[in-house]
Amino acid sequence: RSLAELGCSVVLLARNYDAMERLKKDLPGSGHEILAVDLSDPDSLKKAVAGLVDRHPVNILINNSGGPKAGPLLEASDITFVEGLQNHILASQSLVNLCLDGMKDSRYGRIIQIISTSVKAPISNLGVSNTIRGAMASWSKTLSNELGPHNITVNNVLPGYTATERLQELIKAASLRQGLSEDEVIKNWKAKVPLGRFAEAQEVANAVAFLASPMAAYITGINLPVDGGRTPSL
Repeated sequence: RSLAELGCSVVLLARNYDAMERLKKDLPGSGHEILAVDLSDPDSLKKAVAGLVDRHPVNILINNSGGPKAGPLLEASDITFVEGLQNHILASQSLVNLCLDGMKDSRYGRIIQIISTSVKAPISNLGVSNTIRGAMASWSKTLSNELGPHNITVNNVLPGYTATERLQELIKAASLRQGLSEDEVIKNWKAKVPLGRFAEAQEVANAVAFLASPMAAYITGINLPVDGGRTPSL
């Protein structure tokens, strides 16, 4: 919505066509499209996006796959790691390669990953997520160095506790694991945030919109926390 309000034609990419169709109808502006495809299906992903870039170039790419399953690192199955790598690093690599020519031709490119504050300080009980997100951050930094000469920036947005369905899942899991009520978990988590509250999704979107805009032309290769000050590092 934030990008559409700034005048972008937005391409929605996810598995659920009906959900995207409802969202598309609410977007301001015009020229919006839908690609119903699963990131875990590399061939379908490449085919769908190749057809898109044949019609028009993509100047802004936002990689925002759902987080891997929660749990301790030593309890994670091999397939959980494989799925995480496919849905994050490998899918993002494919999307970059597919969109790159248009960015180079226009001398305007923005590649933005929405990952996690765990790249600065690992989060308990998110073993696979910590691993995959850290790899994504290193991938992004490397990419920023390679694409800088083409006037393409590559940055990461690191949401903290954000009021989404994902956060509700984590709260429920913590409640069961710790033997606390969900309200107690929420209270404890908010106490870790200097601003004393959870973020709204729009506040994360504002950071993404800034990095996608001409105002951020000289910012690349960074991790931008949107976490109310919770991350215990600079």
